[in-house]
Amino acid sequence: MKEALEVLDNVRLNFSPSGLLALNITIAFIMFGVALDIKIEHFKQLIMRPKSVIVGVISQFVLLPAVTFLFVILLNPTPTVALGMLLIASCPGGNISNFMSALAKGNLALSVSLTAIATLAATFMTPVNFALWGDMFINFYNTKGAGDYLVPIKIDFFQMVQTVVILLGIPVVAGLLIAQYFPVITHKIKKPIRKISIVIFIGFVVALLSANFEHFMKFIHLVFLIVLIHNGLALLAGFSISSIFRLPRIDKRTITIETGIQNSGLALVLMFNPKIFPPELELGGMTIIAAWWGVWHILSGFAVSSFMARFKLTR
Repeated sequence: MKEALEVLDNVRLNFSPSGLLALNITIAFIMFGVALDIKIEHFKQLIMRPKSVIVGVISQFVLLPAVTFLFVILLNPTPTVALGMLLIASCPGGNISNFMSALAKGNLALSVSLTAIATLAATFMTPVNFALWGDMFINFYNTKGAGDYLVPIKIDFFQMVQTVVILLGIPVVAGLLIAQYFPVITHKIKKPIRKISIVIFIGFVVALLSANFEHFMKFIHLVFLIVLIHNGLALLAGFSISSIFRLPRIDKRTITIETGIQNSGLALVLMFNPKIFPPELELGGMTIIAAWWGVWHILSGFAVSSFMARFKLTR
């Protein structure tokens, strides 16, 4: 396994910041559509009963990194693949989780709240988790040279605030206000926006694949099963902890999705930042894992959300 994965370190992916910007604009549009189904009262209920929010944050920033560490120890891959998996697990939930939660008929207010809290908390928790669990992995196997990849990560807090405001705050507030004051218009535009959102996401999956199609076709067999199991463990972790704490089924759906949909875009931005990871480091294993996760969690998110939506909520 390890010998086969070593070839990944020489891979150089095509990563476009402009593509990430286009994705963020699309997410803002999708969040507006999601917000049309949310009422202000839903957020008030979360403030009065914050148990689900607390469980969701623990699931993302405590349970998922711990589960990932155990998986990495059992797998014993190359340092770059292992640290790529740990960095993914250390990132906050992805913004598309709100869209997936809507498809699953989960608690949208909880989903939006968890995304906002996790994104801001990531400025502290992502560097801490990456350093903590990455150091434990290196020490466990006494991996020579792996320490070069365990660099200190710095995330600009104010940039994250800006991200939350632009991608969540403005679209959600706009959607809430239109839904409250223009109910007739809201009723007419909800379904078309949802359909357009699905089409756009399918387009992005195709775009993500085509940008690095040659690399994916050549190396996908090395990481496909790893990402599939890792993502499955993340979804299972979210479902398990919300079940243990006896949360309502609607909240279980949301926490399952929030834990399974990670912000791989942030992970890639960090990996391609020369101020964090020096250009001389061969990060192919890390970037391939993060890039394929970015594609796979959209596919698995659609599948899991569609499956959940089939079952009526009784509690």
